[in-house]
Amino acid sequence: MTQTTSPRPSWSDAPHGWNWLAQDADGRWFWYAVEPQLGLAGGVWRSPRRAQQFAGQGDPNPLWYESCMQRPAEERADVSREQK
Repeated sequence: MTQTTSPRPSWSDAPHGWNWLAQDADGRWFWYAVEPQLGLAGGVWRSPRRAQQFAGQGDPNPLWYESCMQRPAEERADVSREQK
C-alpha cells in the first residue's frame, strides 16, 4: 500500500503571530495562535476556537499526531521585523 502525502501549508501564508501548524487525521491543516494539544479520541488537535484557523486540505494522514510544528525561529524573526 502506498501512502500519499500532501504538502503542508507554507509559513508565508500563516497569520502574523500564529506560530503553530498541525494536521488532523482527516487531512485538514490548521494554524494555531497557541500550542495545540493532542486529542487522540477524535483524531484532531485541540485549542481554543479563536486560536485556530483553517490552513488547507491535504490527504488523510495516519501519522497526524506527528504533524504539529512550531514556526521556525528564522520565520518568527522575519515576522517580527515586518511588524516594526
